[in-house]
Parts: sequence; structure tokens; C-alpha cells
Amino acid sequence: MPTSEMLAKVGNHDDEEGNRPTVRVQTIDELHSLQRKRSAPSTPKGNSQQTSFLTLSEEERSKMQLESISASLASLTRGTGPKVVKGDPARRFEGSRVAHIPHHRHTVAPTIAVSDSALKFTHVLYNLSPAELYEQAIKYEKGSFLTSTGALATLSGAKTGRCPRDKRVVKDALTENELWWGKGSPNIEMDEHSFMVNRERAVDYLNSLDKVFVNDQFLNWDPKNKIKVRIVSARAYHSLFMHNMCIRPSLEELEDFGTPDFTIYNAGQFPCNRYTHYMTSSTSIDLNLARKEMVILGTQYAGEMKKGLFSVMHYLMPKRQILSLHSGCNMGKSGDVALFFGLSGTGKTTLSTDHNRYLIGDDEHCWSESGVSNIEGGCYAKCIDLSQENEPDIWNAIKFGTVLENVVFDDHFREVDYSDRSVTENTRAAYPIEYIPNVKLPCVGPHPKNVILLACDAFGVLPPVSKLSLSQTMYHFISGYTALVAGTEEGVKEPQATFSACFGAAFIMLHPTKYAAMLSEKMQNHGATGWLVNTGWSGGSYGCGSRLKLSYTRKIIDAIHSGSLLEAEYNKTEIFGLHIPSEVDGVPSEILDPENTWSDKQAYKETLLKLAKLFKKNFETFTNYHIGENNNLTEEILAAGPIIDEA
Repeated sequence: MPTSEMLAKVGNHDDEEGNRPTVRVQTIDELHSLQRKRSAPSTPKGNSQQTSFLTLSEEERSKMQLESISASLASLTRGTGPKVVKGDPARRFEGSRVAHIPHHRHTVAPTIAVSDSALKFTHVLYNLSPAELYEQAIKYEKGSFLTSTGALATLSGAKTGRCPRDKRVVKDALTENELWWGKGSPNIEMDEHSFMVNRERAVDYLNSLDKVFVNDQFLNWDPKNKIKVRIVSARAYHSLFMHNMCIRPSLEELEDFGTPDFTIYNAGQFPCNRYTHYMTSSTSIDLNLARKEMVILGTQYAGEMKKGLFSVMHYLMPKRQILSLHSGCNMGKSGDVALFFGLSGTGKTTLSTDHNRYLIGDDEHCWSESGVSNIEGGCYAKCIDLSQENEPDIWNAIKFGTVLENVVFDDHFREVDYSDRSVTENTRAAYPIEYIPNVKLPCVGPHPKNVILLACDAFGVLPPVSKLSLSQTMYHFISGYTALVAGTEEGVKEPQATFSACFGAAFIMLHPTKYAAMLSEKMQNHGATGWLVNTGWSGGSYGCGSRLKLSYTRKIIDAIHSGSLLEAEYNKTEIFGLHIPSEVDGVPSEILDPENTWSDKQAYKETLLKLAKLFKKNFETFTNYHIGENNNLTEEILAAGPIIDEA
């Protein structure tokens, strides 16, 4: 073994030969340790209340973070959290440790229980950077690869989409009278005991692992109403996904993060026990609003975390008189804000992404007393048939840091084939919102000026654009209409109407009329105008007519933004009672009234009547809910729907 004198001689020899300085280390591990420089948080910004935290050493701050994480991972049967240590188990000499932390949050009496997992340390990979998560994913997770553009390609396992029938919400004294239950509701009940069984199963699974990933992040760009969330997961893919989708804290904010407002336990690689009450499969996504926790078992699809938190925001925000919205949002250079609502295929992403306007967000927003704010810190875009020509912003955002879910790529060059549906049609890209060039940071804006409801009407009877009254806006907002075009299944020959309350029925927690009433109030208070824009068919239904040109729809949206459409003359249609403009700059006037575009007028009237009946049938679900003084608001909404002469 070389002595220190020998090492010194080697160093001197190199200096003499090439006049090159040498690295003063004695092992290759020491040399590698010099590569990585520890991030040092700068002084937190804020008031004097944070001063005491600044006096803590880095070791003390790290210990406090680990104590909080250990408490989150506490087993109820043992009454303590696991032993945790920061760092990768592959580098065991790193990181600080903390022993079992007593967990006093629960009233359940602990029993004495010792297991193998209780005798080991769980390594916590805390708020890793994208580069660190890439390393973890590529090294340890089968199906993770670096693509030619620098994005991380991953697989979500057997589930390539959400499982709404496996989502459960605890029905207790808190939620029994607050949430929307029963027919039409997305909230399927479970009891507290069944939730705790699943929670214990998830926590025990996570504690049995050598390492877990922990993300401490925020929801809502509004600084007065941001929510602290903690995500505990077993996969680097999940950690990177949530790193992109939630708001990323600064190092200063992380230092004083404290106890989260909501925690997700993602044990998706481990199934639930089908013998547990309320379970109908090996998958379960469970929300407990009283405990402020979410448990995921039996699915690795990352979108469950994103939409689970969105459901939580649909509960928390209205309690603060803040309206949560499933919408896109952009802002003009003069500060005018527009909200875009629409189901899949209506053009919500395309129309809200406008190079002449700033993007506030593409999917989830809040409307408070101070204006609008994006809930998320990223975008979750569909990738199927993606092209640079049609979606340049999304195409260019797929680079280092982006997660690509379930895509197919060339084995040698790692170039993604976005048209390949071999794994699923629901291929996705998750990337930070700042990857979009015209994003507004921070993602907040003033009160909306326009509320645009998008419908892809494959029946071809709705006008390209209609100006809505407040009650009509509420009616169509609650309806959440679009139409699916005829598919490839045998026997499907005509469009199928689809309704999703508030344009996001799968995620709302309260009755749809509550969100509609809040929307109406905010629109009235801030002078916003409602619009119904049809991006679907004209001149006939799908198969006979043709889809409205995107260029015409863009002209209509431009006229809404500029305010020129408010100055137009309007005519009222029959049955739906919609107000349609006589002209829009850049759009042929003859297509503005859909009846003009149908050669068979009788077929038009029959199709219009058919769609009206579908609207009324769908709305029967909501007619038994009373809102407003003496139920006057409910009556206004019903009167704003289609009127059918039964004679």
C-alpha cells in the first residue's frame, strides 16, 4: 500500500514534469466526493418570526425535516415513525440519521409490535433534483430510458390511465353533509376503518423498502392560499413527475416547510387487499379529508396523484370562498384574462396556448378575491400524434427534466414515435410550466374578463359562438357538454353526447350547483362575459357535415379577447335560446347560424331537438338540489336550458 510520502512524491513528480497541480486525495471515493458540492440555502426572506430557525445548524434543520418525515410514515400499531436517514442507500456513509419518532397525532392506542422494518433504517431521498432522479430511475427502475431530446421515458405499469371506479372518499361526520354523494357523483364512499387498513398497508410497504422518495412542495401560486403537500413514493418516476407538476419550493421555503397540509402515500406497486371492505379490485385510491391524507395502492399511473390533489383543492378552496376550476387560462398584454373550459378534444389546450398572450396555466386554477392563480407548477400534455408543426410549444418542452409516460422509442437512437400506440393511446408528457416560452411567472392574473365554454358538437347544431347570460353560463357549465364522434366499434354510426359536470365531474367534491353559483357570483361581481364556442361540426352531423376550421375558431376567440364581439348585433336561436352574432371579423357570416349550413332543414330541426332532449335528460340529476333564496337560483338555471314544445 502506498505511504503518504509516496503519494507526496507522485504529486511532486507530476508538478515537475508538467507543472500541473494534483488533487490531494488518497482514495478514488475521496476524489468522487469532491465532484459534488452541497447546495447551501441562502437566508430566507420573510419576517422576524423566521429568525429563530436561522440560528439552527444545518444538522439540526436536517434532523427536524427527518422527524417530520418519520412522523408522516408512522405506523398506527407501533405508534412511532420508522428510523430514517437522508441519502441514497448506495452511499451509506452520507446523511444524517434520526431514530424512531413517537407519533402523537392519533388517538389510537399503540400496541407493542416489532418487525424487521422497525429494526432497519429507511433512506429518505428528499426533494431530489431532476438530475438525481434521472440517475435513480435509469439505474434502478426497469423501463426508464433517456430519450434523444433529453426527456426521461418511463412506464406506468399495467395501468396507463386513471381508475375512477377505484377511487374512494371517506364518508364521516365531516363529509357526510358537505360532499356530493349518490347518483352522478364521482365520490364513492368508504369508512374510516377501511381507509386505515389501506393506509397501514401502504405505510408498511413503504417502510419495508431500503429507500423512499419524499417531495415537499406547494399547490396554488396565490401566496395567501398556497397548500403544503408531501408526497411519499417508491419510484423516482413518481418523484420527478410531482417535482414537475407541483410548485417547486425555493431552498429558503424548504428550510421552514414544517408539517404538510396534505400527504400522499403512493404505494402503487403494492396491491390493496381485495377482502378489505369497499374494495372491488386490487387498486384503490383513497381520500381522507379529515386526516388530510391520500393512499394509492395497486396503480403506478402518476396522474392519480395530480388529479387526487385537484380533488382536494375542489374541497379546500370553496371553504375559503375560492372557486376551483378545471380550465385553461391566459392573459393578454393589456391584462385581460380569459378562462377556457372544455372536455377532451374540444381544443382547450390549443386555444388557451396563444403566442400573442401569456399562459397562466393549462388545466387547474383558482379564482379568489385577488384574481386567478394556477394551482400547479407544470403541464401534463397528451403526446399521441404529437408533431412539431401542430404543437410547437409542447414539442419543444420535451427536453431534459420532462417525464414521458408510456411512449415508444427507437431502440438505438432513442427517438420517440408519438404515433405509436403499442403501450397506450394515453401517452403523456409532464414538464415544468416554465418550459413554455410565453408563460406568466408567477402564474397569477387579475379577474377574468371572459369565460369561454368549449364544446365539440359532433351533432352540428350548436352555433360556432354564442354569447351567454349568467344563468345560461351556469346551465352550460353544470352540463359540461361535448360529443364523441363515431368510433370503430361495430354498430356505432352517429355521435354520442358526453356530459361532465363543471367540465370535470371526476374531480369535483361538492354538488355542481355550488361551483356554478360561485362562478355566477364572481362573473357578476367582476363583469365577466360567458361564451359558448363550438369547435365541432357545421353543415351536418359527423359523417355529413365538416368540422369548423380552426382558423375560424381562432378568429372568434380573438374577437372575444379584443371585446369587438360585444359590439356585434345578436339574434336568438330557437329551443336553446342562444344569442349568435350577425358577423365576426374574418369568419363567413353564413356559418354563424348553423341552420343556414344544413341543406336538409328538417334534419337540422330533428337533430337540434334530439340534442335538446339529451341536455334535459342529463340535467335531471341536478334538479333536486336547491340553491339561492327560495330556490330562485335553481329555477333560473333550469329556465336557461333548452325549451321544448311538448305539443
